[in-house]
Formats: sequence, structure tokens, C-alpha cells
Amino acid sequence: MEFLQTDLTIPTLYEDLAKCLQQLEQDPSAVTSSRAIVDEALKDGNAYYGINTGFGVMATQRVSDEQLTQLQRNLILSHAAGVGDLIPKEICRLMLQLKIHSLSIGYSGISMETLERLIFFLKHDLIPAIPQKGSVGASGDLAPLAHMSLPLLGLGIFWNDEGTDVTDAPEVLEKHNIEPIELKPKDGLSLINGTQLMSAYGAFVFEKTLHLLKIADVAAAMSLEALQGSIIPFDKRIHAIRPHKGQDEVAANVRFLLEKSKILESHRHCGKVQDPYCLRCVPQVHGASRDAIRHAISVVETEINSVTDNPLVFPGGEILSGGNFHGQPLALVMDYAKIAIAELAGISERRIYLLLEGHDGLPKLLMQETGINSGFMIPQYTAAALVSENKVLCHPSSVDSIPTSLGQEDHVSMGSISALNLLKVYENVEIVLAIELFTAAQALDFRKPLKPGNGVEAAHKIIRDSIPHATEDHYFKDDINKAIDLIRHRDFILQLETKDTALY
Repeated sequence: MEFLQTDLTIPTLYEDLAKCLQQLEQDPSAVTSSRAIVDEALKDGNAYYGINTGFGVMATQRVSDEQLTQLQRNLILSHAAGVGDLIPKEICRLMLQLKIHSLSIGYSGISMETLERLIFFLKHDLIPAIPQKGSVGASGDLAPLAHMSLPLLGLGIFWNDEGTDVTDAPEVLEKHNIEPIELKPKDGLSLINGTQLMSAYGAFVFEKTLHLLKIADVAAAMSLEALQGSIIPFDKRIHAIRPHKGQDEVAANVRFLLEKSKILESHRHCGKVQDPYCLRCVPQVHGASRDAIRHAISVVETEINSVTDNPLVFPGGEILSGGNFHGQPLALVMDYAKIAIAELAGISERRIYLLLEGHDGLPKLLMQETGINSGFMIPQYTAAALVSENKVLCHPSSVDSIPTSLGQEDHVSMGSISALNLLKVYENVEIVLAIELFTAAQALDFRKPLKPGNGVEAAHKIIRDSIPHATEDHYFKDDINKAIDLIRHRDFILQLETKDTALY
């Protein structure tokens, strides 16, 4: 009984999870063997936490054999006390996938019938709708996972196909001609012990962040060209003697994007000694964020390939209680990652501000006729507001703890709060970078007929295909939305790369 041989990585997460599901269906022996150990244990008269005892502070209270199935049902019902807005459908689906994967490794003792019903839900896109709030990230994400499990009992709600509305579980089950199931001993505990909310949010955001890091470098390169900044701080010799991997990657990206730049050549001997930090220190700032995200991804990848249940069922018949459900590893890196992602917006907003100041021949506020026009003044306000909001959201949740279960659970990770705020920070950063993209494109228009570097020129054309040059005030919200759409379409970056060189 060994772990599935799979290399789950954030970029290929969905493909890898599908492969894991195929492996499980071809060979469910890890699950059935683990379940057989639970069934045998129930015959020996000993107490096993959560299988024939109460939960949390009630762990010493034995439950009779006649009440074991009711115990598991009650566990789901009592713990489904989540509140707040619903988690987006895509993340709910990822929670379901990650729960199935963790259970399939074979150390949870779940019944095959219950696991097969979860797989049925996944295959038919029956995704339970889950409230955001209620987990403290300690005994796993108890409340969210209880809501995920309610439809097994014929309760709770499902997302519709579009992820825009919900339908009561009984109606959905009837439509698919299936009945609620009866949970077997240990099933309920296996379902709700685990870190799948935290893991799903982390995987969801970090997969997108790998793309956003490239967008940040493109935006910086566009602003550098528009502001006639120096290429010297990106010289590979500088980064070779401070060899942080992320720093070197960013410098290489900017050099690639500025290849064949006529703008750069036009001011190469202008006498300017140094640019402001938001231009000169792009490799150091963006690079540090890259390295932080790299570490955070490694933690999440370990977590989603782990068993975070309790108690755990081991070959040889031992059932051991431990603390693998505790969310501390995720809570810490998601707090760290929030800061790393937020810094991309922090330095981006400073570049936006510089673009509006009227440096080196650019018109103030990036419009020829101001007074009657406010120009690009207010998009910078929006960026500033989001950057400041992120400063609040980046307060580390993991430094907090509050006892639960009458003190039995006396240290909790609050990783679920880190997770929810991680997504909010990411969304804010995405908007700030979108604003920089179309602001830098506006500034580059004033550098014509000089051409920027090949990569910057390609990025400018992509933006101009969606967002025209602004000659007067207009509805900037449309520009913001269009720029966000460009960021979310991965083709943006692909169109800047060549067959020989890809952005790091």
C-alpha cells in the first residue's frame, strides 16, 4: 500500500488529478485494503477516535455499535455550520478533486461506496456549493468540507452548470436517479478532516500567479521603455554576483523584451545616471516575489499529495491519531505568498504614477489637453486604492489562534482566512497590472515613431487591438475590464515568445 506515483505540479494540476482518478479506478486496492482494516478494528472492542467515539473534546465517550452510522451522519450535519458568500465553483470542484485524491492514497479507511459517490459527483459536474467561512484551519477545513459532503446525505446545494446559481441537492439527486447514501463508520470523519479548502485556494491562485509573474515583467518592460529608463540595471553581470534565481529570471525577461529597441538606443548616452527604484530594482522586487511563490508552490504540491485525515489507517492494522490535518504549513506560505503577490502591485503602482508625471517629453496625465480632461489620473487612484487594501489583507492570519472544542483544539492555524485573502490579494494585483498595461501603452504612443523592443512592441500591439489610444476622457472601466481579459488569456504571453526564447 504505497502512495500513488504521481508528480502533481501546479501548472499541470488538473491533468494530473485526472490521471490519479484513472489509476484509482483501475486499481482501488489501496482504498479497499484500508477499509478492511477499519472493519476488522470495529470487532476488537477497542476505542478508535471518531470511529466508535465522539469527536474533539468528546473523544473519551464511547458510542454503541448500533449508533455508529448515526454518529457519522451527525458529524456532517453538526459541522455544516459555514456562513458567508459561496466559494467559486471552480475552487469547489478543486476541493472535491483534492479530497478524492487524498482519500484514494489509502490511509483514510473510507468505504468504497462513499468514495465512488464523490467520483460520480465529479464526473457529472455535480459540484457542491460551499460557504467561504467557518474553518479555523486546524482539524482541517471542517465546516467547508462538511458542506461539500452534505449532498451525499441528500442535503445541501449544488452549483448549476454555469456556476451562477444553486439547486437543492434532493432535486439534483432525483434528476440523476440516485438516492442518498448511508455513511459507514469512519466515513464522515474521513470526509471532513483535511486541508482541501486551503489547498484548493493555494493551488488555484498559484497556478494563475505563475502567469501573472510574466505579466508583471511585461508591464515593467513597457513602462521602462515609455519612461526611457536604462537597461544597465538588467545587465546579467550584475545579477551573476547576487544569484537569486528569480532576480536573474526577471532581468533576462526584460532584456529579451527590449531586444532591438530603438527607444533604448535613442537615449543610451543621455547622461542620466540612475532611474527610480520602481524601474531600476524590478529584477530584485519581482524576483523576490518569484522565489517566494516558488517556495509556496512546493509546499502546496507536497500538501495535495499528502493524507491529512485523522485517525490514519496503516498497513498491519494500526489506526493512529495524529495532527496531519493542522493547516500550519499552508497558513504560513499563503501569508508569505500574499505579501509576495501584493508587492507586484506595490511597485507597479509606482510605475503608473511615474508615467503620469510628464517625464522626458511625456504629457502630464498622458493626454495633450488636460484641464477639461483628467486623463489617466483616476485609474492611478484605483491602483493606489487596491494597493492600500492589500496592505490590510496581507496582515498574517497565521499569527492568530483561538481555542476551539472546549480547549481540546487549543492552537489553530487560521489558514482558511489566509486562503480567502490570498485570492482577494491576487484579484487586486491583477487589476493593478491591467491598469499599468494600458497606461504604459498610452505612454508608448507618445514615443512614436521610435520603436520599443520587439517584445514590448508586440505587447503594445496586443493591447491596442483591444484598447485604443485615448485622446479625451472616457469610460476607463471598459479599459480596465479589457486589460484584465488580456491578462487572463494566456495567449498574451505566448504571442510575445519566439520559437527559441520563452519568458521565464
